Amino acid sequence: MFRTLRSDIQAVFDNDPAARSRFEVIFTYSGIHAIWLHRIAHWFFVRKYFTLARILSQFGRFMTGIEIHPGARIGRRLFIDHGMGVVIGETCEIGDDVVLYQGVTLGGTGKERGKRHPTIGNNVVISSGAKVLGSFRVGDNSRIGANSVVLQEVPPNSTVVGIPGKIVKRDGVRVDRLNHGDLSDPVVDLCRNLQQQIEELKTALEEEKKKNGGIVKL
Repeated sequence: MFRTLRSDIQAVFDNDPAARSRFEVIFTYSGIHAIWLHRIAHWFFVRKYFTLARILSQFGRFMTGIEIHPGARIGRRLFIDHGMGVVIGETCEIGDDVVLYQGVTLGGTGKERGKRHPTIGNNVVISSGAKVLGSFRVGDNSRIGANSVVLQEVPPNSTVVGIPGKIVKRDGVRVDRLNHGDLSDPVVDLCRNLQQQIEELKTALEEEKKKNGGIVKL
């Protein structure tokens, strides 16, 4: 247990250059407080003391502004930076060395039963305001951009941005701007269609000008 606590503290120093001392981290970092309260609540949850576990998780939410369901499984060295508004659902699984920023939601998409929250791989960074919704995996070493909404599986070593989330980089190589990793974006498609129609109208207008000596007949 003490080894886990030490690794949680070390994760703060590894990820936050503003951390000055262990005393400061232990007594002033709400992310640490939320994780430690969750570890206690999860201990009760897996032993089927569900009400007590939920009371502890709600107390943690009240004290820190970070809501972690006691059923969630959290790996080693999770770092929650400026964690106000972070929400982690019941069936969520988080790997080792993950970084979450403020406003991140790891949630579900409806009232389905069973596994309904995402599985986050190792060494994943999820930026401020991002929403990862649904029962799928975010692969190891991936990055989720600020305010992105991710609704489908993310391969390892990928960077995802936008609403809905689109893969813009994979294995260090930028993905072609027309290749969205099978994540359809109707707004982008509509804009492309409108742009194509505008270009066709401009071409027709130029041809009409040439026919009429620069005069366009409407």
